[in-house]
Order: sequence, then structure tokens, then C-alpha cells
Amino acid sequence: MGLAAAASVSHNRARAADGSPSRTLYIAAYDTESPNCLAACKKIVAVHKQLEMPATFFLVGRTLEANAAEYKMLLSDPLFEVASHTWSHKLLCDNAMCGKAVSPEEKRDEILKSKALIEQVFERPCVGLRPAVGFDTGLKGAADVLALVREAGYRYVSSLLWGPDCSMPALIEAPFHYGADGSPGLWELPGHGWHENLLKDNNRWGPKRLTLWPSPMPEGIPTKFVKTPDDEFQVNRVFLEKAREWGKPHVSLIWHPWSLNAFDPDMKMLELTFAHARRIGLTPATFADLAKQMAVGQA
Repeated sequence: MGLAAAASVSHNRARAADGSPSRTLYIAAYDTESPNCLAACKKIVAVHKQLEMPATFFLVGRTLEANAAEYKMLLSDPLFEVASHTWSHKLLCDNAMCGKAVSPEEKRDEILKSKALIEQVFERPCVGLRPAVGFDTGLKGAADVLALVREAGYRYVSSLLWGPDCSMPALIEAPFHYGADGSPGLWELPGHGWHENLLKDNNRWGPKRLTLWPSPMPEGIPTKFVKTPDDEFQVNRVFLEKAREWGKPHVSLIWHPWSLNAFDPDMKMLELTFAHARRIGLTPATFADLAKQMAVGQA
């Protein structure tokens, strides 16, 4: 990207579509975790470059290792942050919907090896970690995991990806730090809304007891699996609009390239969501941008 384009991106991050300052960051983020993600990411990146929309790609180490040269070519752009999605997508903590945590030795590999490979391939710091599947309380109380995260040198984690009691959708929670767990310099930057693969039954779970009753956000719960890109966008817009209305620091939906491509190979949903984010005055950014903003506010 040339200097003029980079300047344009910086301007877009600083101001809303109507030219007024924006309070809420919009962060497009992708859990890039399987062999099918590479072809999908090529389409996703094309949309981002066309619309000058920044993004964070959380890469699984083994997925990167299998196609390092292609991912480097694809994501080595000032628009994109590359962060870790663990080494092989194993659980760092128990999750009531998805299973039990792995051994302490495996946790070390999941947390440290992925960061090392990302920094080797992309030749820039990897500052963020999104654990596989996420948790309903983030990493609160997970002393062993937090110790490894500190050892690795991450500045933030994005692990709060479920609503209360492992329900869907994940609520529009604000960032917080882990000072109560002995890590005041480590920020939790939550994801919001649905794991979009569950909205489409792309995991083949079928009907599932996922929603909380009474729901704290019933308008974010569709009555059936989404069938079209516009159906998905109509769910997305609820979270974008509520985050802005409530003055939240950020809003970020939980997306998976393999699932997006299987459902919407033309990536129409991305275009609809990005246009709406700018239309309502959200400021496009990355999780690294948000982490920097939170650290400055803490100082």
C-alpha cells in the first residue's frame, strides 16, 4: 500500500462517514483455523482492500505453517493485524459447549509456539491471542494460562466470546484488564454477537440449547438459522447499532473464513456490514489499535 492509501486508511479510522468524530471502534476479525481458510481469506482480503477496511486475522499456528508464504503475501499489508489463534486450536480452559482444557504442556505450546511462528513469518510483533472457541468469563481465574500469556509477551487476549453460562449471543462487553488476576497490563478485548458458523448450522450441531432465558438481548436472537447474506447482516446490524447507541469502546463480531466462504462465496455480507458500520459512524480499526487505546487510557 502506498503512502496516499495508508493516509486514507488513517483518516477513515479517525472519523465517521459523515466526517464527525466516532466513539466506537468497529473491528473486523477472523478466526483463521483450518485448511479451507486460505481460499476464503483471498476473497476476504480483496473486499478489505477494495473498501480500505482494516482487520485482525487470528491465525492458528499449524494453519500458517502449512501455507506460510501465501499467508505472508496475503496479509503483509498495513491494513491488517496478524494475531494468534493458538498453535493447533486446542482448548486452554474448559468450555461447557466444546470440551475440556488440554494439559499444561500442551497449553504452553498453544500459547508460545503460535506467537513465535507469526513473528518469524511476518517479521513484526504479534501482540494478541484469541484462544480456541473462547469462554464465558474470559480468562478470569485461569492463573496458569495468564502466566503463560505474560511469559509470551502478549499485550491483549480476546477470550470472552460467549454470553453468560456459555450462551449465545456474546453480549457487547467492554474491554477490561486482568489486574485482579495479577496482570494489570494485560487487556481482555471481547468479541460480540454470534459465532457466525452457529447462525448457519455450519458446525452441523442442529438445534441446540444456546440462548439464555430470559435473554438480556432478545433482538439479537433470530428465530431460525440464517439463509441469506442479508439475513446474516440483519443480525449483525443489531450489535453494531447497540454498541454505538450505548457508547461502547468497540464492537467486533466472531467470524470464521471457512464458514463465511461456504455460506456466502461472493462475500456480500461483508460489504453490507462494512458499509453499515461506516454509515452509522463506527471507526474501523484492529484489535491492536484498541489495545493501544486502552493502554494509553490506563496510563
